[in-house]
Amino acid sequence: MGRRGTSWLTALVNVVIFIALEMTAFQLVRHNAPLQRLWAAKAAHAVTGSIWNATSSVRYYFSLRGANDALAQENHALYTELMDAREQLRRAGLDKPAERPGFSTLPAEVVRMSHNGQHNFLILNKGYEDGVQEKSGIITRCGVVGIVDAVSAHHAFAFSFQNSDISISARLGREGGNGLLVWDGVSKQGAILKEIPLQFKYEKGDTVYTSGHSLLFPPDIPLGTLTGKAHLVNGATNELDVDLFQNFAGIRYVTLVHNNSFDEIQEFEL
Repeated sequence: MGRRGTSWLTALVNVVIFIALEMTAFQLVRHNAPLQRLWAAKAAHAVTGSIWNATSSVRYYFSLRGANDALAQENHALYTELMDAREQLRRAGLDKPAERPGFSTLPAEVVRMSHNGQHNFLILNKGYEDGVQEKSGIITRCGVVGIVDAVSAHHAFAFSFQNSDISISARLGREGGNGLLVWDGVSKQGAILKEIPLQFKYEKGDTVYTSGHSLLFPPDIPLGTLTGKAHLVNGATNELDVDLFQNFAGIRYVTLVHNNSFDEIQEFEL
């Protein structure tokens, strides 16, 4: 028998062996069908569970925006209630009018914000058609963010607190001295409280608040805490380092605050 015949015979034997093995496997599966079905069901359940978990994770991720929007609206509503309560106290004579001017509030979202310069800015998704006015303060529950400088129909341009041209009237503690809070020009959460008279004592960890002496921001907004570092200036005042509560790296939702008496008070100052 030639080489070609031997190859043909070998191939035939292999085919016969393959068919025999397939028939044997079929018989095993048929006689053990319950066990095979159990294995198959377990495998299907595992795959289904993995797919369900992945789908749930995706749904949860895309639901975060809606949750954040709802949380921002809730924070705005709570802040508005707080401001209304303060205004009622003022009208009832239980609070000093000079320290508690009436403010209107409006929620907004940051659509662009710079971080890398000495004159940082942010752009909001609300404009004058939404009620935004120039010279409005921008805050969050963690402190002051900036000041609105210009308004278009649907957007507002604002200077960030992290801007070398911005200063905020601030107070050391509840009853401490008033000064100016400015960005330190370097760090993401660092600031300096300037012009604090020497007679006012302080300790590391003391809280710094908005003073209420500015037309732009309500009083008693917590801004940050003292780090304990101080610098004597001209032998007359202290400059105190402050660690801000506000993290400027991830701001998205903010509240605009506008002094309803801004124009009237400005007339006296001109």
